[in-house]
Amino acid sequence: MTKRAPRPAETIAIDGEHAGRRLDKFLRSQLKGVPAGLLFQLLRKGKLRVNGRKTEQNYRLVEGDVVEIPALTVEAPASTGPRPPAALLDRVKNAVVYEDADLLAINKPAGVAVHKGTDNPFGVIEALRYLRPDLHELELGHRLDRDTSGVLVLAKTPSMLRYLHELLRDREDEIDRRYLAIVEGAWSDGVTVLETPLLTRDTGVVAHPTGLRAETHVEPRRRVGNRATLVDVRLLTGRKHQIRVHLHHEGHPIAGDDRYGDRAFNDLVKRSGGRGLHLHAARMVIPLPDGSELVVTAPMPRGWDRLLSGGLAPAR
Repeated sequence: MTKRAPRPAETIAIDGEHAGRRLDKFLRSQLKGVPAGLLFQLLRKGKLRVNGRKTEQNYRLVEGDVVEIPALTVEAPASTGPRPPAALLDRVKNAVVYEDADLLAINKPAGVAVHKGTDNPFGVIEALRYLRPDLHELELGHRLDRDTSGVLVLAKTPSMLRYLHELLRDREDEIDRRYLAIVEGAWSDGVTVLETPLLTRDTGVVAHPTGLRAETHVEPRRRVGNRATLVDVRLLTGRKHQIRVHLHHEGHPIAGDDRYGDRAFNDLVKRSGGRGLHLHAARMVIPLPDGSELVVTAPMPRGWDRLLSGGLAPAR
């Protein structure tokens, strides 16, 4: 039999942290365990009010608003959610590289998804929420592919999450995002600007003139003869698989890329001790609301240097 629990009536005064949020999203964040359908029903019937008035669910809250929530009877929440695997918890716990009142950043391990999906029940966000139950509003500020390692930034407050999303939506060129990648072949000197539009299809992402604008800047850092190059990559737009597809389209696929890469080159990388996708988010510079900048870095993964220092040997 499902346990039911009474929830007394309450009023919530909106402070500056929650000003600007949609009413429905605010309610769902504050009343965890209360079915969304019940909240919408109460709003439609005018039983859940703002400043004593019936209010639409898409209303944007203003500092000083008073949200009036009636007494409810809901299913009693479980004491804890499912526990992520201990190995994942250890990897994520030890990956934190920066934290302040508004932000938390980790050096995401390669092979770990940022959130749960159909083939993985737990990701970074689920592990961090389990490890840090005090962070009630923790959300991903952006995404990284599962096989990409490096800097991943999370917002601890709704206002910072809104700010990050605004930057990425309207001012993404103001965020300096730098990656490292090991690619096939010898990349030419200087900065190469890649601007081929990208189109997402069911089978993956392709370079296509009718696709969305995409801009990637690439500069070589270190060559392994003519076999491979360590390149610096600056991401100016944030399209799905942008770096992987742009580099492949340029004729220099990333080492270990099992979707867009070259099979023979990937086999050489594996024989030389390389594992997984060699794409790493090395640095992110975020302009903050107060005018300062936050710089978060993650060192090149261990093992890459050995691969670059003569490890890419031809088969005998």
